Amino acid sequence: MKAQSRRQIASVRHSLIFAGIVAAVAAAGYAAQHRQVAGGGLAASHAHVIQIYLSAAALDWLLLLFTWRGLRSHGVGLGSLIRGRWASARDVARDVALAALAWGMIAAAATGVKALVGHGHEKALGVLLPRTPLEIGVWVFVSVTAGFCEELVFRGYVQRQLQAFTGSVPAAVLGQALVFAAMHAYQGWRAVTQIIVVGVLFGLLAVWRRTLRVGMIAHGWEDIWAGWLGAAVFR
Repeated sequence: MKAQSRRQIASVRHSLIFAGIVAAVAAAGYAAQHRQVAGGGLAASHAHVIQIYLSAAALDWLLLLFTWRGLRSHGVGLGSLIRGRWASARDVARDVALAALAWGMIAAAATGVKALVGHGHEKALGVLLPRTPLEIGVWVFVSVTAGFCEELVFRGYVQRQLQAFTGSVPAAVLGQALVFAAMHAYQGWRAVTQIIVVGVLFGLLAVWRRTLRVGMIAHGWEDIWAGWLGAAVFR
């Protein structure tokens, strides 16, 4: 098991290119957060949100495709990152229940961090949130995409690769959380602080369960809740 944990699942070159992609996305996000936009939001208006949603989904799928190509060169399949299969309805129910519990704990932790860091002058994301039935449907699709792709990429590929590089599970969990948070630089540093904590908790969940299934469910649900359903329930 120890030898397996030190085995790289992709080449160093692949990981360096991946790091460059993350740096470029983080820089673009930082620029978006700091550019002058009328109205104080991340976008000037709500008019083109569906295109923005689909662009985010496309980025997730492209990252997953790039990850898959790197894994394939080392004879590693995506299934070996997800680990395990559902053999019965009971397995599905168990993972859904665990995901609900994990989501509650992760949401509570994120709320606590938000209370600690307070509010600043970051551009608001509210202008991007869904309002119409079509926008809600696309948002749900993007949320499910994020749950599947981002857990595979960050808690699967990045975490496993960092563990191989460092030989340390804690370093791998923290490292992937920092990389994950960098991809969300467009939200501002306070939100990035919360996302680091969320990323660490998702990483620990993957280590504990030895599968990404639970994290995928919790992640997708969190994005659906945070972006639309939570506000709809407590309106």
